[in-house]
Amino acid sequence: MERSSFIFFRLCAILLAAVICFVLLKNNLIYTSIFIFFIFILLIIELFNFIKNSFLFYDKTIKAILQNDFSAEFSKNKFSKNYASLFELYESLKGKENEHISTKIIYSSILNTIETGILILQKEGTDWTVFLMNDYFSQHFQVPKVSKWHYLKNNLPALCEIIEAQNFEEIKTSLQIRVNKQDTQTFVMQSSRSKTYHNEFYVVLLNSVQTLIEKKEKEAWINLMKVISHELLNSITPIRSLSQNIHELAHQKTFSEEDLDDIRQSVSTMLHRSDHLQQFVESYRKLAMLPTPNKQKVALSSWIESALLVMSPLFKTEKISVKNTITFDRWLSIDLQQMEQVLINLLTNSMYALQNSISKEIIISAEVKEKRIFITITDFGLGVEKEIEDKIFLPFFTTRKEGAGIGLTLSKSIVEAHGGYLVYQKSETTTRFMICLIE
Repeated sequence: MERSSFIFFRLCAILLAAVICFVLLKNNLIYTSIFIFFIFILLIIELFNFIKNSFLFYDKTIKAILQNDFSAEFSKNKFSKNYASLFELYESLKGKENEHISTKIIYSSILNTIETGILILQKEGTDWTVFLMNDYFSQHFQVPKVSKWHYLKNNLPALCEIIEAQNFEEIKTSLQIRVNKQDTQTFVMQSSRSKTYHNEFYVVLLNSVQTLIEKKEKEAWINLMKVISHELLNSITPIRSLSQNIHELAHQKTFSEEDLDDIRQSVSTMLHRSDHLQQFVESYRKLAMLPTPNKQKVALSSWIESALLVMSPLFKTEKISVKNTITFDRWLSIDLQQMEQVLINLLTNSMYALQNSISKEIIISAEVKEKRIFITITDFGLGVEKEIEDKIFLPFFTTRKEGAGIGLTLSKSIVEAHGGYLVYQKSETTTRFMICLIE
C-alpha cells in the first residue's frame, strides 16, 4: 500500500512540475522554469530508481526462493511494509523448507540406525547417481559415501555388476560379497524401482544371512533361557524356603506334633516340586535328543486313522465331533510312531481349544500341490492371542496350567526332521495347523 502511494504522489509531483514549468515558460520566467524542469528531471530519476530497485528486490528474493536460500531475515528490513505479501510468501516457504530439512534429518537418522544395508540410486538422464547410502552399508562394506555410480562400482563390483546385468530392474536374490579380503559372506538382496514426480529412484536392501541367523539364534536363546530360568526358579525357590524351615526345626531339642506336621508337609511339597523339576528336565532332554526318524512307506489313511483311534475316547468324553474329509490316499515315507505323536499333539491342542466353544468340531483335510501334501487340522476355538502367536512353538511355552509346553515344539521338530514344516494359521472363526510333507 505504501509503495503504491509513493508512486502515486511522485507521479502527481512530476505532473505538477511539468505544468508549473509550462506556465513559467509561457510567462517568460526562463530561469525559474529551468529550475522547476531540473526538479522535474530529478523526480523522474527518483521514480525510475525506485521502480528499478523494487523489481531488483523482487528478482533477488524470487531467485533466493528458487535456489532454496532462506538465509535472509527480511523482518528487519526498513521497507518490509512495502513488500508484505512477498515477505509473507518468503517466510511461508522458509518454514516449509525448515520442516523439510527436519524431516530429512529424522529419516536419515532412522535409516542410519537400521542394521540393513540401504542404497538409494537416483536417475539423472541416462546415468545413475548415489542419492543415499546409510551408515551400515558404508561401514559394513567399507565403502566411502560416494555420489557417482562408477565410484561405487570400483569399490563394490560384485553388487554393481548384478544390478547392471538386471538393467536396474527389481531383484530378489542372494549374492556372495568379499569385504576387505575377508571370508566371502552371503547376503540377501532386494531391490525396487519407483518414480516420484520427475525423479526415478532405485532402492537396494542388503541383509547378511549370517547376521540374520545370529540374531534369530540369539533371540531363540534369550527366549529359551527366560523359560528355563522361570521354571527352575518356580521349583528351586519353594524348595529352598522349605529346606530353610526344616533346617531351623532340626536344631530344636524337642518336636511338637505341629512341628512334625510342618516337616511332613515340607518334605511332601519338596518331593512334588522335585518331581516337577525332573519332568521338566526330561522334557528338555526329549527335545534335545530327538531320534532320527525311522522312515517307512505308510498310507496317509492309516496314519490318520491310527491317531484318531487313540484320541476317540477323549473326543467322546468331551463331546467333540471329528470330520475326516480326506477322500484320497497317498503313500508317505514317514516314521509312523513319531508322526502319529504329531497328530495326537495337534488334536489334543484343538481339543483344549474347544473347551469353551459352542461348535465343538474338528475338521481334518488334505490336498496335494507340486509333489507336496498338506494336511490341515481345523477347529473353531478361540486360538491364542495375536500378541503371542510367534511364541507358540517356543519350548515350554504354554497357555494351559497343566500343559508342559513341549507338544507343539516337539511336533514342529519331528515334522522338520521329515523334511517338511508345520505352520499355525488363525482367522476370525477358525484355528488351523497345517503339516506340509514331501510325497
